[in-house]
Amino acid sequence: MQLTELFDNDEERAVSPVIGVILMVAITVILAAVIGTFVLGLGDQVQQTSPNAQWDVEYDPGSSGSWVLTHTSGDDVPESTLNVALSGGTDTNISSGDYSWATLGTGSDTTVSAGDSAEFNSSTTGTYNQGEFDDATLRLVWTAEGGGSSSTLTTWEGPDA
Repeated sequence: MQLTELFDNDEERAVSPVIGVILMVAITVILAAVIGTFVLGLGDQVQQTSPNAQWDVEYDPGSSGSWVLTHTSGDDVPESTLNVALSGGTDTNISSGDYSWATLGTGSDTTVSAGDSAEFNSSTTGTYNQGEFDDATLRLVWTAEGGGSSSTLTTWEGPDA
């Protein structure tokens, strides 16, 4: 065997260019897929997940007829993403609809964290009569910034609902 036969074997040279071409095609396809995703706007449609937080609702059916919604534990939530949806109720002084956490909340900052609460009472929503919320349903709704998705974090129903 001669020394030139070890280094000049033409049959093994073709393997390297074929592997190189396959790798270049694979990289091109992957780059095209990533760029295409963002060009078509699919990258912007990734939805935010709702916060993982626990909530407690206390209802006082007495003369005040108010309820208090408290964030007990879990993720901090931007105040601007929370709304309290009220439906039902017997008095016309309080209309069904959405009330922002900013209107009802007792926290001092723009993030709702454990210990912060929102109160539905005559000072936050106007006057109402005793028992007005006995047949009402209250939902705490989180809406993603930009409005792409929403989720009900907790629901409370009055004793007569």
